[in-house]
Amino acid sequence: MAYAAAGGLAGRYWTLRLTDEYGNAISTSSSRARDHYDQGLQLFLGANYGAIEAFEDAIAADPGFALGHAAHARALMMSARMPEAKVSIAKSLELAGSADTRERAHIAMMSSLLAGKASETRTAVLGHVREFPRDTMAAQLCTNVFGLIGFSGEPGREAELLAFTEALLPHYGEDWWMMSMHALSLCETGQVDASAELMEKSLKQNPRNANGSHFKAHAQYEVGETAAGRAYLGEWMEAYDDRSVLHGHLTWHLALWALHDGDETAMWEAVDSGVKPGTAKGLPINVLTDTAAILHRAEIAGMTVEPRRWKDLSDYAARCFPQTGQSFADIHAALSHAMAGNGDRLATIAETTKGFAGDLVRPVARAWGEIARGNWSAALSELSAVMATTERLGGSRAQRDLIELAYVNALMKLGHAKEARRTLLTRRPVLSSSPPVAGLN
Repeated sequence: MAYAAAGGLAGRYWTLRLTDEYGNAISTSSSRARDHYDQGLQLFLGANYGAIEAFEDAIAADPGFALGHAAHARALMMSARMPEAKVSIAKSLELAGSADTRERAHIAMMSSLLAGKASETRTAVLGHVREFPRDTMAAQLCTNVFGLIGFSGEPGREAELLAFTEALLPHYGEDWWMMSMHALSLCETGQVDASAELMEKSLKQNPRNANGSHFKAHAQYEVGETAAGRAYLGEWMEAYDDRSVLHGHLTWHLALWALHDGDETAMWEAVDSGVKPGTAKGLPINVLTDTAAILHRAEIAGMTVEPRRWKDLSDYAARCFPQTGQSFADIHAALSHAMAGNGDRLATIAETTKGFAGDLVRPVARAWGEIARGNWSAALSELSAVMATTERLGGSRAQRDLIELAYVNALMKLGHAKEARRTLLTRRPVLSSSPPVAGLN
């Protein structure tokens, strides 16, 4: 709790203000609103279903709770319900006059993000957390590989993400959310043992933290623990609501491990039950990128992918991402268009793309077109132009292995098996012992 002064020099009085679970003063005097808000925080930060409903309960208890409306908008954004999110953020802005300095800045950043001003919002968050490091709903905008740092398109963004979470960590103590965020930063910079140790501490506090289970899966992937990963994640997901934001992506992890295990039946079961369009309930960017990646990685491994799968995915990409600008989505949309034989759609991305890493999207898109036509030498030339800076495209190391394996596969198609092996040993040694590339084992 906190006390705020009000009134003039004469007749000054003090009003009781509540705080959220991270110690931030919030502009509501309703304990019920505060309790529902805290519940929403827990669900949102743990990537569990129900955050939207909890924030709705908070603003029902206090319709004038400005930060409650902002949190509601953010949760709606993460469910791809953008029109509703705009309504909520507009209400939050309307009520912001009654909020304090931190809350007004917080609301402004959520509004900026919803307006598509990613770079501007990122700069604002980096400054904001220096003064308010425990403002978790603001800080989380820059955490994770899918945050504003992860999608900045700048060189060294993995190191920047590590520096960001490392600076925040001392302010959170033994907090399960912050530990899980820093654990991923460690994992993505190659510090897998330290990541796994920190992640176990996080999961011990909150075993149902889906971000924690997700990042543990990444650590297991990075050390080649395929069997252990399948067992852990498969069991963990039995109790995970399939309406939750990470359900489809975690199913992708299971599909990927099944592919690496040579278990084609389990791979397709996972794809068809929770990864592809029509079955996955996550964000469109995850549905597109995960489906495109698993289909092409299956082809690289020597499996047959039915043409209708590519056609359906190309149609989905055209519908959900009709304009370029989200570079990570763009490279996967380009892949789906190339494999479906939709040259006009592919050309739009290859020739007109924009966005945080648009200069890299263009050669990758051209490479997919060459691969689809079996022009392996041309594909290799296009991919070679981006291999030194693929981190700028976004996504995790596990996700960017799509490009690593496409490059290695092109070498194999050209008869350069020795160079293909050397490339994996140099760039992705975890994949070199049992490469998911046809003919390389």
